[in-house]
Amino acid sequence: MIKRIFLFIFFLSQISFLYASITILNGLTHTYKVENGTIYKGKIEIENTGKKTQNVKLFLQDFSYQSDGTISYTTPHTNNRTNVDWITLNTNQLTLKAKEKKEVYYEITIPNNILEPGSYWSVIMVEPVEDIKPNDNKEGVNITSIVRYAIQIITDYDAEKAKPNLIFENIKIDKVEGKQTANIAVANKGNLYCKPSVTIEIYNHKTAEKIGVFSSQSMGLLPQTSKTFQINIDKIVPDKYNAIILSTDENENAFALNVELDLKND
Repeated sequence: MIKRIFLFIFFLSQISFLYASITILNGLTHTYKVENGTIYKGKIEIENTGKKTQNVKLFLQDFSYQSDGTISYTTPHTNNRTNVDWITLNTNQLTLKAKEKKEVYYEITIPNNILEPGSYWSVIMVEPVEDIKPNDNKEGVNITSIVRYAIQIITDYDAEKAKPNLIFENIKIDKVEGKQTANIAVANKGNLYCKPSVTIEIYNHKTAEKIGVFSSQSMGLLPQTSKTFQINIDKIVPDKYNAIILSTDENENAFALNVELDLKND
């Protein structure tokens, strides 16, 4: 066993870690209300926070996510509401010197023949490119840690005729970082992007007295996707309760559900 530990430590000593250091300065979600036949312009602000020159490539992908934590980046046209064909980048690659900032510009050309109102989207991937060069002075393996960024480009067409349709998929009470937490999975079955938050109102099971109101952070929710909203309810003592769970988006569309909660000591 000692020999195996020694060999493992020796192996680690032969590995050098390289980290790409870029960041996006102007947000990871860009939304537009669009009209037929119109051109919209935007930009991505990128900074190299590292100490050496960094090459970066940019490309388009389709994108979706589900409440179980699954995130899918797929080839263009796998999403039937993709807008990849509408987006043109002014460059697909750039080089940033240490501490340098640059802007990449894009245009969104809305076609004249959109059939259905609602949200269309894709992501612009921003990915560091590492030049892997053999090192004659050091033995071992180079491991590169790369952080990719996905910038959502969401275009809402004829939004007045579209709407989100939020439903509660699942409600679980779990311990998250040692605190009792309501994990509420919400799906958007509509055709419009929204940013809902979830509120839970808890009432005494016997007297109907309101015990408290607790809320989640708001999160963006694309059509036909779902996310889990977490609400800290650690202050509630174990017992049986009645509760109203309410999901409300930024346009005050509200969706409610009555449930019974059985909070236990485990």
